[in-house]
Amino acid sequence: MVAPPDTAPPDNDVLWARSLHYSHGKSPRTKSAGGSPGLVGVSVGVRQGEILALTGPRGSGKTTLLRCLSGQLRPEQGEVWFNSVPVHTMGALGRERLRRDRFGWIGPEPQLLPELKVWENAALPLLLAGASHRRAKHAACEWLERLDIGAFARKRPGALTRAESQRVALARALVNEPAVIFGDEPTAPLHRAERALLLRTLTTAARSHGITVVLATHDEETAAAADRRLALLDGRPAATAGATEDPPGPPAGETTEGQAACSLSA
Repeated sequence: MVAPPDTAPPDNDVLWARSLHYSHGKSPRTKSAGGSPGLVGVSVGVRQGEILALTGPRGSGKTTLLRCLSGQLRPEQGEVWFNSVPVHTMGALGRERLRRDRFGWIGPEPQLLPELKVWENAALPLLLAGASHRRAKHAACEWLERLDIGAFARKRPGALTRAESQRVALARALVNEPAVIFGDEPTAPLHRAERALLLRTLTTAARSHGITVVLATHDEETAAAADRRLALLDGRPAATAGATEDPPGPPAGETTEGQAACSLSA
């Protein structure tokens, strides 16, 4: 159930958003010409330690929603809360600190810094937060070992394969044990075996450390690893994408293949 205006989110939701609207140079109720629509009244709540998959075809708004939830974008309308703190009212510096200290991010491209060693790339969030060199290196190397690439710790990213680089990116997302990890098609560029390894490590780490994960994916195997799914279409929850006007009240939610209902409205 969606809370009335001007109220904080439920205590059991580590991440909560209501009535998010975002447009890419057009009205929020139209698709953008760039192929990625905005968001039109999307609401969602995610509990601590839960894995939520955002599904839908390419250009359905999954990445836009991820970026709004993670503070990379400020919604034009609506609210985003993290642990009862309003992200949507934070300034740019506050949102940057939140992403550095409490959030992890992994996308389809590793985006490693070529001038840094592998362990330095993995340790970057800790180093930027002011952790000691020794502590940052120890934590980074631990995650690299778990991902079976500890032997590459002192090499440069240029010596790695694409799959190995993506594992370093995952180690970087996990190194400071964030409250939430956002994954934007993180398994998309990988072959099936590498995809399974990356996904298994991410989900195991999330379960053991109580990390909330929000994954945008169009891959069925990746989505199947989640606890729940939110399907998007043209920037709306899929169940309401064809509506011409807002419904009178929030729907009870929807389920996918027997999964628990998700709190949605449009």
